[in-house]
Amino acid sequence: MKNIAVTGLVIISVGFFINLYSFSEKTPFRFTDGKDTINPVSLINPEIPALLSGEKAINHKGYTLLYNESHEQASWVAYELTSAETKKLFSRTDYSGSGYDRGHLAPAADMGWSEQAMAESFYYSNMSPQTPGFNRGIWKNLEELIRSWAVEYGSVYVVTGPVLKSGLPSIGANKVSVPEYYYKVILDYSKPDVKAIGFIMKNTSSDKSLSNFAVTVDSVENITGIDFFPSLPDTHEAIIEKELCVSCWIWERQNTEYVPEKQSTSASVQCSEYTQAGTRCKRKTSSPNGKCWQHGGD
Repeated sequence: MKNIAVTGLVIISVGFFINLYSFSEKTPFRFTDGKDTINPVSLINPEIPALLSGEKAINHKGYTLLYNESHEQASWVAYELTSAETKKLFSRTDYSGSGYDRGHLAPAADMGWSEQAMAESFYYSNMSPQTPGFNRGIWKNLEELIRSWAVEYGSVYVVTGPVLKSGLPSIGANKVSVPEYYYKVILDYSKPDVKAIGFIMKNTSSDKSLSNFAVTVDSVENITGIDFFPSLPDTHEAIIEKELCVSCWIWERQNTEYVPEKQSTSASVQCSEYTQAGTRCKRKTSSPNGKCWQHGGD
């Protein structure tokens, strides 16, 4: 959506969400000679949202973000996730805060293809306060589903972040805002079907199916004031972002867990895990899974 005008505070109401979920099922846009043909064009970083005057994005190896000083967290984090990048090669231990989890916006598991990308996913600029039930539950399920989509479709573009507004509660000496809602938008810009989908989820635990939180990309733009996928041709963007086709996406998650190659039992290597301090474990192991006895080696 082009030229989004934000004239006041974003207010999320019950009525808004009723309208948000009242959509008609659409079919995907195939690469044919039909009326709604979408022929992909070569794009550079299509996942990066439009920047307003004076805004400057921060680039890391695995993702790009726009930091919001007022709320002490990113307004958005964007990255491309390919099928090959779901094959995890590096890992670090999870950690949680007191009361709220330090929720990753770009998931550490999506950055396992590079040691540097993995390390940078633990920067505080990639963190946002999330309730444990949300971070370890439905939000984690959505992250796993998106990795499954990257495998299924070859590559997806992901933008994620908190819904920021004035008046949010805060934690810590730096007054880090605690968002009430989080969003994700995902673009599959590949043959045979071009499609996009958005999610808006409350920062609390939920047992609902992920498809219940699916919305149009336009809906996410309306409540965040962010223009997603601005590098798409205008005609493509208008079609993709206004429609929602829930049945066009595969909702059964695939197993994307990386299985390391079996190592020789006669060769000892450094443990692949990390300590609580964030440093590489120095123990040697000959376990097939690459972990020492303390980190679950066989």
